[in-house]
This record gives sequence, C-alpha cells and structure tokens, in this order.
Amino acid sequence: MTLLAIIAATAALQGGWTWTLYEGEGPLVLANEVPDTAQLRTTFQCAPGSGVARVDLYGGPGGSGFATLTSGGASATAETTRVSDRQSVVLRTDHPVFGAFMVTGTLDVAVGERHQTVEVPATHRGRLRRFAELCAG
Repeated sequence: MTLLAIIAATAALQGGWTWTLYEGEGPLVLANEVPDTAQLRTTFQCAPGSGVARVDLYGGPGGSGFATLTSGGASATAETTRVSDRQSVVLRTDHPVFGAFMVTGTLDVAVGERHQTVEVPATHRGRLRRFAELCAG
C-alpha cells in the first residue's frame, strides 16, 4: 500500500478529516478539516517569515483571557480570545512548546478548567514541520 493510499484510508476512517497545508498567495494555513466543506477543527495561520502562528480551535474551550498550551514537557501561557465560533491564541513558532508539538504531534490548550487537544498523526507531521519552516522569522 502506498503512502498516499494509507493517508486516504486514514482520512476515510476519520470521516474525511485530514490535515491540509495551503501555500501560495496570502497567509499560510495548516487546517484540520474535511476538504471541500466548511468543517474545521483547527487551523494554524501565519504570514510567511513572521515567526508567529495564530491557532484557531473550532468548538474550543471558550472564553477570553489566558490559555495554557502544553506539549511534551514544554508549556506556555498566551492571551486568548473567543471570536464567533472559534478560540484563538497566538504562539511563536520558535517557542519550545511549538518545537515539542512538532515532535509529539499533540498540543493541549487549556482555558481555565476546559481543555482541547490538537493531534497531528505522524503521517501528517511533515505538513506541520513545513508550516513551521515557512513561518519561521
């Protein structure tokens, strides 16, 4: 079975959910989505070379204030806002939490007692690394 077939089979098992990297005009976007629909779980967005990514969690923890982001043994605190249907938080791509996220594929975002975990399977981590590389300042 080819890698492309494995990725397609995994997406089918997840109800069509996959990670997609959008490069080109405008901001870079890494999205956990069902392609060709409005269904989103998570997006990472940055201006190329800025070194800063905005993380949007759809159906996320809710509320404004501060979020604690954790991956592996690293953690960070960042201001967060609730915008319409998503929770937004900004994180530098050179922060140890983002580095740990690229290795583990897991990022926990907590606002108060509410948590949402972002998971990028190993088969999609190349897209996450590419996103970080293109965003790097």
